[in-house]
Amino acid sequence: MVSFGEFAKAHGASEVENLPDHVEPFVQAWIGERARRRSGRRRKQIGNEVRNPIRQMLKLAVPGYFGLGRLHKPDNPFERQAPGLLKYLAEEKGLRQRSIYQYQFSLRQFATYLERIGIDDLAKLSPTVLSGFIAQYAPPRVSWSTVRNACGVLRVFLRYLHREGVLAKDLSSLVEFPQSYRHAGVPRSISWEQVEQVLAGIDRRSTSGKRDYAMMMLLATYGLRAAEVATLTLDDIDWRNERLRIRDRKAGNITTYPLSAGRWELRSSNTSRTGDLPRHAARYLCAAVLHTPR
Repeated sequence: MVSFGEFAKAHGASEVENLPDHVEPFVQAWIGERARRRSGRRRKQIGNEVRNPIRQMLKLAVPGYFGLGRLHKPDNPFERQAPGLLKYLAEEKGLRQRSIYQYQFSLRQFATYLERIGIDDLAKLSPTVLSGFIAQYAPPRVSWSTVRNACGVLRVFLRYLHREGVLAKDLSSLVEFPQSYRHAGVPRSISWEQVEQVLAGIDRRSTSGKRDYAMMMLLATYGLRAAEVATLTLDDIDWRNERLRIRDRKAGNITTYPLSAGRWELRSSNTSRTGDLPRHAARYLCAAVLHTPR
């Protein structure tokens, strides 16, 4: 406080009423001298720590001083063209205050959108404007439930505007509720970086590790189903022609893939033992190791 008084006096403040004009210059000077090398977030925090006590003091010392504070959000953002909206919601629709708060939130979002695109007259609303608002309001920015609530509020608001003569045509039917489906948020696939992380986690020094690595490479490289990998036999691998045959596919057909995506090698130390493996055990072929191109 003493530093602020000295600063204000040095910059021409001779009356108590002159002090509010020196609050922000003092705060910026304080930050420049003592927090110049701090982060932006920390400088803002220090500014509030310096500014708030001064404002509290000025509220007591300067008549009529209230400080800046937060801007008050209007209860009805469309008061100019729809002054009776809140009364309509409370009395005619019978909404509780909690529900009206939700209406106010969505209407403020809509008012902000209209201000951003330069529409200051509700009579200029059009299907393009409404669809643009829903599109920019859609997930992942907000949840599906929030979008559905906003659409419901917008439809009620548009019907009210039409009833009051603000809109020549009822546009509420043009606001369609977005559809959401169960498991729609589940990823359809994983990135190749994630695939590499899975492959890197396999210990290929052991027999089972080589088997698991081969199975995972088949899944990732060819997009095979787990059942298709599990039913592979030694006869399905044409080593000489570098072909891989997949039988009993989902559609009942047989598909042949080239082994060009990787190179399969039989290690000489194990080739003599391949005849001892079960025919339906290609997935357990410890001698088969897939080498990706370098």
